[in-house]
Amino acid sequence: MNSLLLAAAFAMVVRSLAASRLDRWNLGAPIVMVLAGVAVGLSNEDSIAAVLNTEAVQHTAEIILAVLLFVDATEVRAGRLWGAYPGVVARVLLVAMPVSLGLAAVLGWLLFPTLSWAVLLLIACVTVPTDFAAAERVVRDPALSVRVRSTLNVESGYNDGIVSPLFLFALILAGDHSQERSPLQALATVLPFAVKAVVAGVVIGLLLGWLMDRAHRAGWVTPQSGRVAVLLAPLLAFTATVAIDGNGFVASFVCGIAFRYVHRLLKARRVRAGVADRADVRADVLDADLHLLEDVTGLLTMTMWFVVGIAAVLTFYLGISWQVLLFCLAVLTVVRLVPVALSLAGSRLPGRERLLVGALGPRGTTTIVFGLLAFNKLPEGNAADTILVITVVCVLGSVLLHGLGARALSRPARNRGQ
Repeated sequence: MNSLLLAAAFAMVVRSLAASRLDRWNLGAPIVMVLAGVAVGLSNEDSIAAVLNTEAVQHTAEIILAVLLFVDATEVRAGRLWGAYPGVVARVLLVAMPVSLGLAAVLGWLLFPTLSWAVLLLIACVTVPTDFAAAERVVRDPALSVRVRSTLNVESGYNDGIVSPLFLFALILAGDHSQERSPLQALATVLPFAVKAVVAGVVIGLLLGWLMDRAHRAGWVTPQSGRVAVLLAPLLAFTATVAIDGNGFVASFVCGIAFRYVHRLLKARRVRAGVADRADVRADVLDADLHLLEDVTGLLTMTMWFVVGIAAVLTFYLGISWQVLLFCLAVLTVVRLVPVALSLAGSRLPGRERLLVGALGPRGTTTIVFGLLAFNKLPEGNAADTILVITVVCVLGSVLLHGLGARALSRPARNRGQ
């Protein structure tokens, strides 16, 4: 384990010191960390499965997902719950995403007939949510219209939080090292988890936002301590909710929404009161408070891509069937493109922008963490191995398709000067 930590730390340092040059070569952090993980995996091939299937990896993945969900919930711009274009976002999240989940499950049933429908639903939850770790530069490209960038930003921020209760439902239904349950039993377990999570997330987020505002007013908070408090928010929400038998992932996500809402609301009141020129209530105070959290999130994300590289070696030894390749290719393309196109029919988005919203749907850290959690929770066997292989192939395929090739999609817009 120490050798793995050393290798991961060394790879992160190299990537950090050469980030600007590597970005110019289109070698983002995901590619660099995956290659480093592959190199380490090849030198430790006998112990890969044992390393991945441990409580340490499981708990690490859970904490990382909790932090990512909180960050995603706080990154929605324009001061609105659904961003600057709520109608478009609602179509993508509430129409396209459920259809994509259904299509992924049906496709899995056709290609993997021996798997239960609960496992197929798990696979859909693992592979459908988008994340821009593999194509962050693309979604920030000014050549893309503001509508496209805003829609993709809000979607990637919310879809993992929306899918996480369904993921937990499928995981309980599939049986996690203990027993398979009926849908009603699984639902009876998930609903109390979700209710507790929403309540805990709202209370912790609102309370933390209010306390930070009071502390700012009293002059008790330093810039550093404010950043530390925000960093601890998702950990507090996750652990407190798990302690009361709730869903920590949903709580972290809801906590982020509630915290951002209160933070912006109270800041606006201070602006109206004429105290916005004070250093502790400057206009960018929320972004400043989030800087440490965003940096730590970047570090955690690199860790997950390193794990993908290690898992890729195990995937090679397990074997990659044509069914897995076909499934991942379809999930990364038509399973997203078609539902998005249908959901945006009749909207004010031009045809090309609808295509871009559908095409720019990379998979990243959410898929990795969901996949690792499913691999660790499910009993050893075909189902767990299939999910691990699909997870690795899906995210690596997304790195190639979206990380290396997505800029070509925005090039025509750049050439037209949009």
